[in-house]
Formats: sequence, structure tokens, C-alpha cells
Amino acid sequence: MASELEPEVQAIDRSLLECSAEETAGKWLQATDLTREVYQHLAHYVPKIYCRGPNPFPQKEDMLAQHVLLGPMEWYLCGEDPAFGFPKLEQANKPSHLCGRVFKVGEPTYSCRDCAVDPTCVLCMECFLGSIHRDHRYRMTTSGGGGFCDCGDTEAWKEGPYCQKHELNTSEIEEEEDPLVHLSEDVIARTYNIFAIMFRYAVEILTWEKESELPADLEIVEKSDTYYCMLFNDEVHTYEQVIYTLQKAVNCTQKEAIGFATTVDRDGRRSVRYGDFQYCEQAKSVIVRNTSRQTKPLKVQVMHSSIVAHQNFGLKLLSWLGNVIGYSDGLRRILCQVGLQEGPDGENSSLVDRLMLNDSKLWKGARSVYHQLFMSSLLMDLKYKKLFAIRFAKNYERLQSDYVTDDHDREFSIADLSVQIFTVPSLARMLITEENLMTIIIKTFMDHLRHRDAQGRFQFERYTALQAFKFRRVQSLIFDLKYVLISKPTEWSDDLRQKFLEGFDAFLELLKCMQGMDPITRQVGQHIEMEPEWEAAFTLQMKLTHVISMMQDWCALDEKVLIEAYKKCLAVLMQCHGGFTDGEQPITLSICGHSVETIRYCVSQEKVSIHLPVSRLLAGLHVLLSKSEVAYKFPELLPLSELSPPMLIEHPLRCLVLCAQVHAGMWRRNGFSLVNQIYYYHNVKCRREMFDKDIVMLQTGVSMMDPNHFLMIMLSRFELYQIFSTPDYGKRFSSEITHKDVVQQNNTLIEEMLYLIIMIVGERFSPGVGQVNATDEIKREIIHQLSIKPMAHSELVKSLPEDENKETGMESVIEAVAHFKKPGLTGRGMYELKPECAKEFNLYFYHFSRAEQSKAEEAQRKLKRQNREDTALPPPVLPPFCPLFASLVNILQSDVMLCIMRTVLQWAVEHNGYAWSESMLQRVLHLIGMALQEEKQHLDNVTEEHVVTFTFTQKISKPGEAPNNSPSILAMLETLQNAPYLDVHKDMIRWILKTFNAIKKIRESSSTSPVAETEGTIMEESSRDKDKAERKRKAEIARLRREKIMAQMSEMQRHFIDENKELFQQTLELDASTSAVLDNSPMVSNMALTALGPAQTQVPEQRQFVTCILCQEEQEVKVESKAMVLAAFVQRSTVLSKNRSKFIQDPGNDCCSVWYFDSVQAKEQRRQQRLRLHTSYDVENGEFLCPLCECLSNTVIPLLLPPRNIFNSRLNISDQPKLTQWIRTISQQIKALQVLRKEESTPNTASSKNLENMDELQFPEGFRPDFHPKNPYSESIKEMLTTFGTATYKVGLKVHPNEEDPRVPIMCWGSCAYTIQSIERILSDEDKPLFGPLPCRLDDCLRSLTRFAAAHWTVASLSVVQGHFCKLFASLVPDDNHGDLPCILDIDMFHLLVGLVLAFPALQCQDFSGISLGTGDLHIFHLVTMAHIVQILLTSCTEENGMDQENPAGEEELAVLALYKTLHQCTGSALKEIPSGWHLWRNVRNGIMPFLKCCALFFHYLNGVPSPPELQVSGTSHFEHLCNYLSLPNNLICLFQENNEITKLLIESWCHNIEVKRYLEGERDAISYPRESNKLIDLPEDYSSLINQASNFSCPKSGGDKSRAPTLCLVCGTLLCSQSYCCQTELEGEDVGACTAHTYSCGSGVGIFLRVRECQVLFLAGKTKGCFYSPPYLDDYGETDQGLRRGNPLHLCKERFKKIQKLWHQHSITEEIGHAQEANQTLVGIDWQHL
Repeated sequence: MASELEPEVQAIDRSLLECSAEETAGKWLQATDLTREVYQHLAHYVPKIYCRGPNPFPQKEDMLAQHVLLGPMEWYLCGEDPAFGFPKLEQANKPSHLCGRVFKVGEPTYSCRDCAVDPTCVLCMECFLGSIHRDHRYRMTTSGGGGFCDCGDTEAWKEGPYCQKHELNTSEIEEEEDPLVHLSEDVIARTYNIFAIMFRYAVEILTWEKESELPADLEIVEKSDTYYCMLFNDEVHTYEQVIYTLQKAVNCTQKEAIGFATTVDRDGRRSVRYGDFQYCEQAKSVIVRNTSRQTKPLKVQVMHSSIVAHQNFGLKLLSWLGNVIGYSDGLRRILCQVGLQEGPDGENSSLVDRLMLNDSKLWKGARSVYHQLFMSSLLMDLKYKKLFAIRFAKNYERLQSDYVTDDHDREFSIADLSVQIFTVPSLARMLITEENLMTIIIKTFMDHLRHRDAQGRFQFERYTALQAFKFRRVQSLIFDLKYVLISKPTEWSDDLRQKFLEGFDAFLELLKCMQGMDPITRQVGQHIEMEPEWEAAFTLQMKLTHVISMMQDWCALDEKVLIEAYKKCLAVLMQCHGGFTDGEQPITLSICGHSVETIRYCVSQEKVSIHLPVSRLLAGLHVLLSKSEVAYKFPELLPLSELSPPMLIEHPLRCLVLCAQVHAGMWRRNGFSLVNQIYYYHNVKCRREMFDKDIVMLQTGVSMMDPNHFLMIMLSRFELYQIFSTPDYGKRFSSEITHKDVVQQNNTLIEEMLYLIIMIVGERFSPGVGQVNATDEIKREIIHQLSIKPMAHSELVKSLPEDENKETGMESVIEAVAHFKKPGLTGRGMYELKPECAKEFNLYFYHFSRAEQSKAEEAQRKLKRQNREDTALPPPVLPPFCPLFASLVNILQSDVMLCIMRTVLQWAVEHNGYAWSESMLQRVLHLIGMALQEEKQHLDNVTEEHVVTFTFTQKISKPGEAPNNSPSILAMLETLQNAPYLDVHKDMIRWILKTFNAIKKIRESSSTSPVAETEGTIMEESSRDKDKAERKRKAEIARLRREKIMAQMSEMQRHFIDENKELFQQTLELDASTSAVLDNSPMVSNMALTALGPAQTQVPEQRQFVTCILCQEEQEVKVESKAMVLAAFVQRSTVLSKNRSKFIQDPGNDCCSVWYFDSVQAKEQRRQQRLRLHTSYDVENGEFLCPLCECLSNTVIPLLLPPRNIFNSRLNISDQPKLTQWIRTISQQIKALQVLRKEESTPNTASSKNLENMDELQFPEGFRPDFHPKNPYSESIKEMLTTFGTATYKVGLKVHPNEEDPRVPIMCWGSCAYTIQSIERILSDEDKPLFGPLPCRLDDCLRSLTRFAAAHWTVASLSVVQGHFCKLFASLVPDDNHGDLPCILDIDMFHLLVGLVLAFPALQCQDFSGISLGTGDLHIFHLVTMAHIVQILLTSCTEENGMDQENPAGEEELAVLALYKTLHQCTGSALKEIPSGWHLWRNVRNGIMPFLKCCALFFHYLNGVPSPPELQVSGTSHFEHLCNYLSLPNNLICLFQENNEITKLLIESWCHNIEVKRYLEGERDAISYPRESNKLIDLPEDYSSLINQASNFSCPKSGGDKSRAPTLCLVCGTLLCSQSYCCQTELEGEDVGACTAHTYSCGSGVGIFLRVRECQVLFLAGKTKGCFYSPPYLDDYGETDQGLRRGNPLHLCKERFKKIQKLWHQHSITEEIGHAQEANQTLVGIDWQHL
């Protein structure tokens, strides 16, 4: 079908391209009926351009549409070529002072916490950086997309509304000038025409609902039978369901299906099939059938292609309009007029209304296009913003109902624009007064919650899923209400008052439906069967919390409003309590001669509800009456006399009793729903409008009634009246051995009731209850939070209530009460309480949970002990009450209260007869303390003529009433002071008695008659002395006990050491590494140490004993004994790599030879462990944890003796050959070997010719190629050698193990070289000495690894190793057989050296001419060093430094210059001109240092020669010491001079390589020395620039789509689109995410990433392992913000970033992941490979 289409399409294109925009526009200008002309043009051309086949071609379509459709409109509008017309318009236009940039998803937005009017006011990054707010306290968030920047909006900012860029545009603003003045009349007329037609066309076609016919004026005659099967997005079905269904319905591959699904999710719709009607209908039915099982089916329509074409163009038109109005404010104004003009059908007929009301029928893409247009037009024009706001408010109810039934998220709904309109203070006020917006919102909200019970309360029982979904959507209305209220009015008009109070009425109706909802009854007997639905009610309460607070704030601003609101609220409360006394019998209570009437009601038997918003609102308003002093100014206007206090306190009291009973365990059978309700009731999110207000309501009640009456009602509600009203009830109670549970319950209830009294009297920190201000309240909260433990900033914020602006007010006061302690490398910054604040600590602070209270008590007592104070925690001094609440304090000295205190104290005195608890007593002591503090304050503040009516001290000194003459409270306290069972409370009682005496003294000094000293004080004195003696005795006992324990412990330790001697010795032996032993041996103390060559220092054999950690057997390491091994971990690495683009990695792209692939890192060596022979160790499933230290391991390294001593048993003959001679000898031997190999490979039928050759071949003297040495090692060690060799080979090359593979030895040598190189790198990066104290794991590792590599040739095939040697040797000393030799620039010399030295024994063992191994080592080393020097000279950059000091040229300088000249000649003068010798010598020295250090490490571990002490300390350059240790001349160039004849040949052959020539001519580059250390990328100091970079990053696969989880690779700086379907690739047959795929190309399987949106570091290793790591960005409070939830500005912490870099350098990432996964099991479940 495609082939037929092609020519036809081309023909169409040709006819379209010939169509001229200018002519068409001219035709339109002449036209009488413009609309018809334009419509005909569109009807003809649109279907020809859009929707020509199954897949859209957006570039081509846009190009043609611009040419044929939009071009004519632009010509028409400008009246000339738009290329000139538009710029002219732009010049005439004044730039707007509003920014209006619409945010993309994930773009950073900034809000200023100091200046923003509310948190929805945000700036884009550009405006923010140019504004004054960047130095304020700002918050950064990532946008969900769809909002716009508020820069330039004076109503959004308290100060600094303009950034520097928009400031310029404000200078010439006159008052509201009409933007149309800048346009000529005819432009206005033409614009009006074209805008009206086009906007109408777009609205009409987008809201068109028929599927197969167009509007009449767009229909064309010849209609083709081409349809699309269009799939629409919904928020119900998952990606997986859609993908699966599509694969079935339209037979596409999974990749295509994913593509369809992604587009549907992004744009809201996508055609999934193109063809005739039948063909599409069939796909539709399959999709509907497949998705209708679980939920509603996916929405699918079969649409005619011409309709889809017109709709696509409609969208294009809307974005075009958005662009065009950007040229001029005048054009914008015209578009707004067109859009808001009433149509012929009256109400709601304007184009804007039609779009809004059809919002929920449009698909996602169409919605976002027209929302963007509204934002750039209506919301940017201040005049029309107002008109649009009115239209929006008028349609509010319909829009919200559409949204609630729609299934798209809020951000795709037009209802979401409410945040742009309602948060503008002037608009919000106008809408409240003119459109009665508050009432509308609340009424709309109530209409959606239809479920009510018989009393008209909300009922959320058994919500269906659909109702719950709707309920979630309805909650967004509460946000709208919050937006309307968020900025408070400064002056009130009568209109505003009236409308606000109307809204307040509606709000009270809402609260009335909540008063008493979800009532509960105590379950007795059996457990509740179904947990009742409680969450909906609490969600509602939580969402309304801020609204309730804001309503009160509004009321507080105007006295008239406050009085009215108070009356209304009281009236509603009376209605709720309508049936207050019916049916409940009145009863009379009496204690101590007081009696009160109340009703019989038991919380534990009747229904009770925790939701009482009306009572709580009244409590809030009552406090405001006190705070604003309205209560004292206009008492006649307030119905205070009509209040019935018992009615006010009834419900809040029931609620608090419910909490007490739940705590006492009486409601256990009601299940978790009740526990959760109680939890939220006290929780910081709800308590402000729940628990706190209930306390206030009780305070209000008590302040208006007789405290004795209140206490009796309270006793009755707590169901404790019997206990306290009947004397001796307690005794009877405990003697009738009642149910233990009941005793326990009553005790808890008494404790809870006493706690409640403490709260009622002590909680005066709300402004209006006590004489305090808001900061005092926050200070007190913070003090009590920090008295539990020091806290981080974020923890503190979480524990404080937020206001509607998400502020807690903490920052303003925190400095006054706490010190900040900065964090170290881990952990976070902490606030610690200042010691002087401790005196404000109140043990019974009402916001403590039980656990917090006991923690705080413990912490505070501990502190007092440390400061050597007594451990009493007396009640703090409290601020005075406001006058309205002043009578509250009398509760403390009321008769019933004294009776309660006396009863509890009496139980404590006769402690065996009663059921009582210590915490009960503790609470009573606290109350007595509070009363004494109160009296003391009254006395301190008293004026002359007043009498202090608070006489608590007198009342507690009086004994009880006549019948039983109980002792006075005071006397009982004195008795209890010495009670041995009350040790804890002794200090508190002493404090009480002391305060009592102080008060008495004040009273006496103020009263005239001296009163005799009571015996009380004397008694107190004597008791104090007794007390001291008692304490001393106890301290002595404790001391003796401690000493005894210590003695026992040291005894046990000794035993342990005796029994586990070998363990301790083993540690000693391992730590005393060879060098340590040697330092003490006199033998070598004063001679120079040499690590290699014939003059190598001879080291006496150290016998090494090790202990197996598995079976604790000890064994000497010997050649013939069983193998002892270390656990090890081998991994691939590119940490030293300089070129990441190659797929197969060389270690640092400068590998020992190009043909040996990868680098391997044998990592951390772990403690000794023996793998006995029968442990069949599974190579496939290679990883295990080391049995001792649980480190990740995947192989083992055998422990060996220095291998060279074993092979080097032959005598050293004094006259060893010189370098030149040695090279000749070796070359001859190699030649002989090669001939032999050829012989072996040719067939056996050897012709006589061959035999003759054989005879001709002269073996060099003493060389016996047929000799095969005997392997000195035991079987078990041989096996281990093979095991480890195969493991490195397997991991490094990612192949199946095969011990015969010739690459195994190379892998082993490479692994050894690379490990040494990376350790040398780490040491020099950290400026540590080369042979400083290495950690023992590392030391063991290097020793074993080097010795292993040296011994490995014994288990490899001799000829293979010899072959390797020949090849490696040839790369330095060329021969005829190896043609394809690598260029000297491409060789990593250290790898080459290791390979040569370790392969050499395979050759040397057949040489009996007396050349020793040492000589070979030395010559190889010299040869490689020379090659390295040439390498350095060829690549050294010769930039002339100004520092070219004219030193007298020393011999080194002259020698280098000479060598450089030689090179200059050999390279055919391509080398740069000669710089100074000093310069060259410096380059050589610096360049060769790393190589020398690596060699020193290598030979030290290979030959076991101890390192010279100079190299064990860090200090200046160790160049000379290194040279001596490695038996090199200090002037390295001597090497060339001594062996002049051969070096000349070598240099020539090295320089003639074609690659060297290319390099010198600049055609390729090479590594220069010394190599720079690789570092992780540089991160910006401020995190927001990263967010910005990431928000501009779009997913590379799905054209231009924003990436959801942009992730930055910290190794190479690439941004990746992580965790999404679009960027998955296939790796070794598995689908993996972008990050996992990247680790393979960038870090050979290991990756370090920063997830930008989450601010998390991600470590990945392989496909299955990963972990999150804390990011290197901290806020000002020293905390990381993973997930960017808090939004504080984040800055780079250099130390933490260094730590991550160090992990990378040390190759510890894999191990870090292992530890993290061990510690945290949830990490194992994450699909790391999809990230």
C-alpha cells in the first residue's frame, strides 16, 4: 500500500508547495464573506496536509501547514510580509513587566519564605537569580509543570516583586493605558477578523463530538474511506495493561506497543490503527473487550481521518495564536476580547466558556495546549484576568463537578487554574464580595458529600472504591477555599463583612455535619468484627485544619465580625446539643460539702465521638475574645451570661476521657481504628484544632464555674467518683481482691485525670489564654522537643505544627534556645538545648507522647546528675493567665482538689493497704508544686492594698476534718520524705518543703505578727542530715560492688587469652610483616638495601605460620604443604582509564600490549582461610562472603613463600653479562625456540631438508630447550594457583573459565600490575609514603598477589609462557618474526615489565650457561626503564615556562640534551625544537616517578627485600632513594650511555614506527606522563543549577519529551534518562535501563550516579546489585534532602564528595553495595537493572 501512496503524496506536495500565501491573503482581503472563504480554504487543504497515513510526519506536516495554512493568515494580519510585519509590531510594543514563563515538568521553581504572599508564589530560575530573594530564606522545588512564574506581579510579593530583567520594563508604566494605541486601525480590524474566525474554528473542531462527519461548512464532497482507531488516555489503567492489550489488538511488537503507550500517556491520545472503517472497528472491539473486565474499559474511538486532521490543525492553531500574541500586547488584548465576547446564545456562549465547560471531554494534549494559551493571554492581561476570574467563578460549580467525575489528574484539568486566580488577593476579595465565592466553594463541596446519617452528619462507612476516588478529588475544593483565605484583608467593607459571614454560616453548616460523626461504642465481650472506616473523616479534618485556623484569623481582624461569628457559632453548638438532657437522668454529686447536678453518662457505655469541630471552633473564638480584649470592651454585645459551662465542657471532656480509657486498655476490643484515631487526635498535624482546642474548652468552662463543681463532674466522667467520695473506698477496693485488671485500669484513670488537671492549669502558652505571644509558644515547643534529645533541623520542623504557609516560625526563635552542632563526614547537623533553658522544662508538657515523656524525664534527670544537682524536676514558673481565664488557678486550692491530693498521699503513706501507683503520687507532687509556685508568684506581684486570695500553704498545713482526723498534707509529705520505697521522689518532696518554707517566710515578713516556727522546719533539718549519711553509705556500697565486678572481668579476659592463644598469636604474626622483623635484625641494619639484580640484598628466610580461621589449625607456609588461601574479590575497572569510548577496556588504554584485553582488579584480601581440597568451589556462582569479616569475595589467593628463592637455587657466577651481551643471548635463545616451535607445528613427515636445518641450528651455549623443570609445589597449592588464575581470567574477559586458554597468564600478570598501579595512585593522591604502614589487608593482598603471579607460570604450559615472553620481548627488541608490533607510545611500561619479569623464568629454567635470574630481572628492568624514558621524552609537552632558571647545566641536563638530540635525528626532525636541558630533566624525573614507585612495590613484594626506612615516611621527592633501591644510576641517562651500541639501534627501531610519526605530526594523540589522576566530574556548588540542567534534558529516544528521572553519571558527566521504558536497551539478552547499560560502557559494570530529581547518589554493580548512598549536597543545617522534600537550598559539601571519590579510587563500590544490602533487606527487592 505504501508504494502506491508514494507518487500520489509527492504530487500532492507539489501542488501544495505551489500554493502562494501572499495570493491567498490577497484573495481574503477582497472577500465579502471572509469566514466562508477561510473555511473553504481550510476544508480543502487541511485533510491534504494532515493525517495522510498510519504514522504522523510532524516535521513535514508543520512545514506544509506553515506554508499553506498559517502563512496566508500571517500575511493577512500584517498586511505585508510577516518577516517584516511582526518585528515592526514587536518594536512598537512595550515589553511586559510580568514574566509569565510557563513551567516545564521538573523545572526548578523558587519561593521566598520571607517575601512571598503565599507558598504558591514562585519564580523561575532566571528571575530568581536576578532578584533580591536569592539572599533570603528561599525554598526550591521542582515544578509538576503547568504553573507560571510570578515575577513582576506586585500582589505576589511583599517586597522585591521584580527581578533585574523585568525591573527595566516598569519605568514607563502609566496608569492602565490601553495597549491598542500602538496598533493602527486597519491592523486592529484585520486581527479582529482573523482571530475571531480562527479561534472559533479551533474551539468548534476541538469540542466536536461526532466521529465520522465534520461540521457542515468544513465538509468536502469526495470523502475517502480512511479511519483511525484512536486510543485515549485514562488514569485507571496501568502501562502494562495497555501494552499487553495493544499487542493483542493490533498485532504490534512490544517495542511498538510501548511507543504507543508512551505517546498516549504523554499526549492523551494516539491512533493505533489506520485503514477502512471495518478494519479499525475490529481493533476497537478487541481493546474494549480486553480492558472491561476489571474496571471501565479503555476509551477508544474510530474517527474519520479528516476529523483527526482538522483537530490536529486546531491544536496547531492554538499554539500559533499563543506565539503571535507574544509579539504585541495589543494582539493579546484583541484575542482576550474575542475569547470572552458573549456569543449569540447568551450565558456561557463565549469561546472561553465553551472550552472550559468541555474541558473534561478533551484529551490531555488538547487541554494542555489551550490551558497554555489561557495563561499566556487571559492571565497576562490584567484587565481580562479579572473578567476571566468572574467567568471562572460563575462556572465554578460545573467545572468542579466535571473535574470530580473526570478521570484525569488535577494538573490536566481547567479547575487547576484556580490556584492562578484565587491566590491573587485583589481578585479573591472581589470574588468573595461580588460572586459570593466562599459560599459557592463550601456549598459545592457539601453537595459532593451526600452520605449522611439520621442526624444529618457525614457518613463515610464502607466507601466503595469509586466513592473514595471521588472523595479524594473533592478535597481539592478545600485547597481552593484555602487559596481564597490565604491573604488576610487589611480593611473591611460592609460588603466584605456580610459576604464573609455568609461564607462563615456555610462553613458552620459543614462543621455541623462533622460534629459527632463516626461515633463509637465500647466493645465488651468480643472483639469488633470489621474495622470501621475512620480515615475519610480524619482526612477531611486534616485538610480542613488550616482552613479552620484561617477562618479564626479572619474573624480576629475585625471586632464586629468576631462578635457575630461568636454568636453564630454558639447558636450552632446549641443546635448540636439540642437533645442534651433528654433521656439522660440528672444525678447529684457531692464531695466535701459541695454538691452539683449533672447527667448520668458513661463514656464506657454510650456512644462517643472524637470529631467536635463546632465546639473547638467556639473555643478558638473564645480565646480570640480574650486576646483582642473584645470581651472586656463590649461585654454587653456578647452572650457570655447565657453560656452554660457544663454544656460547653461536656463533649470535649468525653473526648479526653475516651483517650484516658483507651490508654487504660478498656477499649482493646475496638481494634486498631480507634488507636489510630487517638494517635491522630494528638498528632502534630491535627492537634492544633483538636486536642489543643479541647483543653482550651475545658479551661473556658472551668474559668466560668465553681472549680469544685467542675472537679466533681470530671470525677464522674472518669468513673472515679466512687473512689474519692467514699472514705476508705480504696481500702475496701483492694481488700476485696478484685480483678487485677480493674485495679490497674482505675490507677491509670486516676493518673490520666491528674494529668488532665495539670494540663488545664499549666497550659497557658496560647496567646489569649495566658499573657504570652506567639514566639513564646514556639520557644516552649522547641525547648520540650530538644529536652528529649538533640535534634536535626528537619526532625524539629516535623514535630512543630505548620501554618497555612508551611512555616513553623522556628527559625526566628531557635537561636535563642539552642546551639547548632555541625555534622562530620556522615550524620547531620544537630540542635542542642542551651543549658539555661532547662529550668523551663515541664515534665507534664501536654504535647509529649507517653514514650517521649519518659525519654525526656530520663534525659533531664541524667543531666541534673551530671551537674551534681538533685534530680527533682519541679514545675516551671508559668506566665500569668489573661483576665478572662484568671479564675482558673483556684482549681488548685479548691476543696475537692485538696481532698484528691490528701487521699492519694494517704494511700502512699499506708502504702501496703491500698492499690496506688508511683506515677499517681508523682503527679500529685507536681500539682502541689504548681500550687506553691502560683502562690509564690501571687505574693511576689502583690500590691499594698490587695489581699492574696490564693492561700494554698495554709490549706495544706491544716489537718483533715473531725471524724477521722487525718494528718495535714504537709505532715504526710514529711512522713513520705523518709520512706525508703520512694527514693526517686525524695528530691521532689524536699523541693516542695523548701518552697513551702520560703513562701511562709514571705508571708511572715509581709504580715506583722510573728508566728512561732513550726516544728516542720526543724524536722526537715534533721531529716536532711540523716539523708546525707544514708547517701554516703550507699555510695560506698556501690563502689565496692564496682571493684568486685572489674576484678571478675579482668580474670575472665585472662582466661580468654589463655584459651585462645593461637588467635592472638596469629594476629601478631600477620601484623609483624617481614619488613618489621628485618628492621630489628642486626644483619642488614647498616647496609644499603637493593631490591633486584645480582646484588640483591639476601634476606634470611622468615618462617611464616598462619592459622586457619575455619578450623583454628596452625600450619607453616611451605612449598610442599597444603595450600593456605586468602579470600579475594576480582572486578573489572576503568578507574585509571583515559578513553571511555572504546568498548573493550584496556586498563587505562595504555595496556601492556594492545592485544591483551582487559584490566582486572584483584581487590581486598581477607583474613586467612583454608579451603580444603574437597570444597568443590563453584566458579559459576562465584561470589561468597568471607567467613570472618563478611566482605564480598569471589575467589581465593594462595599464600606462598617468595617464589624467586625457590627457582633461584643456582649459584650466582660472578661475571654476569652486560646488557648488550645479554640482549644478544636472549634474542638467540628466542630464535632457537621459534624454530623449534615451527618444527613442532609442521607435520611429522619431516623431509630430509628439515633435518638438515635442524643440524644447522646452533643452540646458544648452555641452552637446553628440551629440559622441563619439575614443579616444586604440592598438589593443593597447584590447584589453588589454577583456581585464582582462572577466576581473574573469567571476570576480566567475561568468558567461561578455561584453564588451558593462553590468555590466563597474561590476565594474572595484568591483574597484578593494575592492582599495584591503582594502589600507588591512591597513595600519591593522598600524599602518603610509598612504604608507609599499609592496612594489613592491603599489604597481604599485594604480597600474595605478586607471589601468586610469579608462581603462576609453573601451572601454565611452558611453551605458552615462553611464547608470551617472546612476544613481549619483541615489542622492545624487534625481531623478524613479529611484524605487527605495537608502537612504543601505546605500551604501558609497567604492565610490560611485570609480564617480562614474571615470564622470564620459563626461559631461564632451560638456560644452564650460568646467567642468574637476578641478572635477567635487572636487565629487563633497565631495558623497560629506557623505553619509558624515550616515551616520556617523545610525549613531554615542551611549553617554555618563564621559570626557566639558568642553572649551570649539570651532567643530567647535558645527558638528557644529548639523548634528545639523538631522538631528534631518529624521528627525522619531526620532534619539536630543543628546550633547555633543565626543563627536559625535570620532565623526565616527574614523568618516571609513578613508574619507579610501582616497580619498587613490585620488586619489594616479589623478592621480599625490606624497604629502606627513607621510603617509609612521607616527605620530599624520594627519587634518589628509589633509584638506589632499584639499583638504577641516579642519572638515568647513564643507562643509555653505558650500553651505547645497542641503545642506538633500539631507539631507531622505536622511533621508526609509523604511529610515532603520526603522533609527532599531530594526527593522533598519546598519553603524556606523569598521568593525571582521574577524578569524578566537577559538581556545581549550588544544587539548583543541576536541577536546571536536568530540566533542560529531554529523553534522547522519545522526541523532545522531558525525562522523568534524569540521572547524572559522576564518572563521565553524561545525563541519562533512567527508570523509564523509553530508554531501555538490551544487554546480554536482558532489558536493562539506561544507567545499567551505561555502567558497562563507562565503568565496566560499576557506576556512580546522581539522581537529580531525588538528590540521591546511586551505586550500581553488575545488573543485580545496587544501593542508594547519601548525596554530597547539604543544606544550611547540615542535612541531606533525599527526595527534595524540604526544598532548602543545597550546597556541595567537598568532604563528602571526596569520600565518594575515594570509594571509587579504592574500588570499594561493590563492597559498599554488599554492606548496604546486608544491612537493609529492602534494597534486595529493587529491580536495579531497570534503573
